[in-house]
Amino acid sequence: MKSTIFEKSGLVTVQDVEKPTLQASDDVIIKVVRASVCGSDLWSYANGDNKEAHSINDGHEALGIVEEIGSAITTVKPGDFVIAPFTHGCGECAACLSGFDGTCDRHLGGTNWSNGFQSEYIRFKYANWALIKVPGQPTNYTEGMLKSLTTLADVMPTGYHAARCANVQKGDKVVVIGDGAVGQCAVIAAKLRGASQIVLMSRHADRQQMALESGATAVVAERGAEGIAKVRELLGGGADAALECVGTEAAIEQALGVLHNGGRVGYVGVPHYNNHALGSTFAQNISVAGGSASVTTYDKEFLLKAVLDGNINPGRVFTQTYALADINQAYQDMQARKTIKSMVVVSD
Repeated sequence: MKSTIFEKSGLVTVQDVEKPTLQASDDVIIKVVRASVCGSDLWSYANGDNKEAHSINDGHEALGIVEEIGSAITTVKPGDFVIAPFTHGCGECAACLSGFDGTCDRHLGGTNWSNGFQSEYIRFKYANWALIKVPGQPTNYTEGMLKSLTTLADVMPTGYHAARCANVQKGDKVVVIGDGAVGQCAVIAAKLRGASQIVLMSRHADRQQMALESGATAVVAERGAEGIAKVRELLGGGADAALECVGTEAAIEQALGVLHNGGRVGYVGVPHYNNHALGSTFAQNISVAGGSASVTTYDKEFLLKAVLDGNINPGRVFTQTYALADINQAYQDMQARKTIKSMVVVSD
C-alpha cells in the first residue's frame, strides 16, 4: 500500500509499505478515504523535532471504511463508515468517564495518540470505544460535508476543548490566540458555548474573514504589549477566557496578558517551550487548564450531530485539496500559509 514517510525536515514522500494487519483483539483495519495535515505535523516537518529519517509520518486525522475487526470489537463492523480520531481512549477509566479521553488513564502518553494516517490503510488500536461511526457511506455526503467530518478527527474537538478547559460561559468575552484550523474551530466553539464577544488575534486577512464568518466579533493584528492593550480596549477591560491554540511561549504570554484578574486560560497548542512557571499566575488568580482533546466524547455527545445537522461548518478550514501523491506539496503550502489546512483525498 501507499503511505507517507518522513524523510527529513522539509520532505515527506509516498512510498510502498506493507499493509497493516490485526495484531490485537481490539484492533481495526481501516481503508482511508480522507486524511489531512495538522498544524502540529508541521513542527517535525519544518524543524525535524528529533524525528528519525525514513520513519512513519505524524499524520493523525482520517475518515475511512472499516475493513477488518479484531475479535473483541463489538461497536463497528466491516463496511462501516468511521471517523478515526487522533486519540484512543478506553471509555471506561476515570479520565474517560469524566470526559478527558484525550488523556486516558489506561492508554498513557503516546499509546493514546495516532500517527501514520496519511496512508491507504491504517491499523487503529484500542478501537472498540474510540472510533466514531458515521451514518451511511462517504458517497452519501458532499465534499463539503466530508471536510467537516474530517475536522472531527482532531481540530474541531481540539478547538472545543480549549473552550471547555477555559470554561467559556454564556455572555463571556473570549480571546482566541492562533488563526490556524484549531483557532478557527475555537471561534466556532466559543460561539457554540454562548460567548458574547470573540476576539481573534490574527495578522492574515483570509483567516480574519473566515473567523468573522464563524462568529468572531473583532480581530486584533498587533502582538505583545500592543496587542494586549488593543484587546483590553476592545473589551472594555480584560477577557473572561483566552483560548491558546498555537503552542509557543509567546502565545501563552499573550493569553495570560489579555485576561482580567480571575480569568481563565484553555490551552491546546502542543507546547514547544521548555517551561512557563505556574507561579506567574498567582497574583492574577488565573485558572489554567488544557491538554489533549476529548475527541471521542465530544463527537459522540454533540459535535457529530452539530455537523450533520448543519449547525456548524468547521470544514471551511480546508482551503486546498491534494491527492496522496502530492502530500509534500500539501505540507509545503500549509507551512507557507498558502492554505489554512490541507485536505488529502486518499480514495473515493
